[in-house]
Amino acid sequence: MRQSAQFPVTDLAGIKNRLLAWVDTHATGVYLDSNSYPDLQNSTWECLAAAGIADTVEATAGQAFSGLQHFYNRKQDWLFGFFGYDLKNEVEKLFSNHPDGIAFPDLLFFQPVHVAGIRRMAGQYVLEIHTLDGSAEQVLAEIEQDRTGSPDEPNDVVPPLRPRLPKSVYLQTVDAVRQHIMEGDIYELNLCQEFFAEQASIRPCRTFRRLNQIANAPFSAYLRHRQQFLLCASPERFLRKEADTVLSQPIKGTRRRHLHDPEADRLIREDLFNSTKDRAENVMIVDLVRNDLVRHCLPGSVRVTELFGIYSFQTVHQMISTVEGTLRPGTHPVLALRDAFPMGSMTGAPKVRAMELIEQYEHSRRGLFSGAVGYFSPDGDFDFNVVIRSILYNAATGYLSCPVGGAIVYDSVPELEYEECLIKANAMLQALGLNNSQITSGG
Repeated sequence: MRQSAQFPVTDLAGIKNRLLAWVDTHATGVYLDSNSYPDLQNSTWECLAAAGIADTVEATAGQAFSGLQHFYNRKQDWLFGFFGYDLKNEVEKLFSNHPDGIAFPDLLFFQPVHVAGIRRMAGQYVLEIHTLDGSAEQVLAEIEQDRTGSPDEPNDVVPPLRPRLPKSVYLQTVDAVRQHIMEGDIYELNLCQEFFAEQASIRPCRTFRRLNQIANAPFSAYLRHRQQFLLCASPERFLRKEADTVLSQPIKGTRRRHLHDPEADRLIREDLFNSTKDRAENVMIVDLVRNDLVRHCLPGSVRVTELFGIYSFQTVHQMISTVEGTLRPGTHPVLALRDAFPMGSMTGAPKVRAMELIEQYEHSRRGLFSGAVGYFSPDGDFDFNVVIRSILYNAATGYLSCPVGGAIVYDSVPELEYEECLIKANAMLQALGLNNSQITSGG
């Protein structure tokens, strides 16, 4: 039985920083932050943190979802964790043969010893703590410890990033994907590439704090699993369940912001809203998401509640649509997630053929990138992001990865698609103390 208590929050930024530092003291932990984003709310928590393992399930593609379903049924409690993209090999007859420098498991969920979250109640923020070990007051005392760190800690070392897919090859690949589209093989494909470094040395918690300040994204996540780290500034929700309603918010359409020129920034936002290409990308994925949700939703309940919404984040404007549906009674939460995974925004249409071509043309395994991080609550609800705009880091080997990608359609221009990749990488590069000139061409 969990011991629970609520505490008033007088310094939101301060308690968030302490929660993040507290999570980082545990071998496995998750910190989720909505960054008080005024739109796209549909969120119960301003931030949510989980630390310490009471029990866990870890699996590779094969029987991962059934293992999670069994674990969920046994626990009926808070569960935090992630789905890696390569679980596609379980939901469809696919495979992954490319290298993976980070090596997260395909699926990991844990029942945390401690859960701490901030939410608004009666117009004020409160910190809510649920613990299996000791009292909520003892956990609060641990959270509030000073973990500033020593000024003598070594500086980060991040070599210039190298592309797994050299620019010249990337441009040729975009043309090859366009040829598949012209031949009717697919309509759209999300093509990703990896920028990586070896022998990197960073302090992940500090780097995430910088990334979170730069991007200020509503589905940000810091995940530590032993010596493997995810530093995620995602603007995109994969799937949320509240009571019998499921909601997905796919993104397709990106523009760089011009914060120092409000009029130019407004015109860029309008250009995104009116873009025929971006609308075509977006609506194809909306249709794919609708088809995914129909599998477990009541007939006639799946609806598009917003189409081509334009949302402004710290560094980019995004085109986001919202799809909702009502689950059939008795639908298991894990099945609802499994049968919508991987998310259409990171695959393409038709989904299975797109994933086959992704394996053919990409040069690295996606792993946790293009997967999802989130939680199940004790009452059966859940909320998961899309793992994009992320730094992945293996502290044991020094391997650091910044994957990025975008949707390729018939109208795609290879050079512009490459530029969009750099736009999406910008916040991660800044957080690492790098810039675009420190990505080598790779040929």
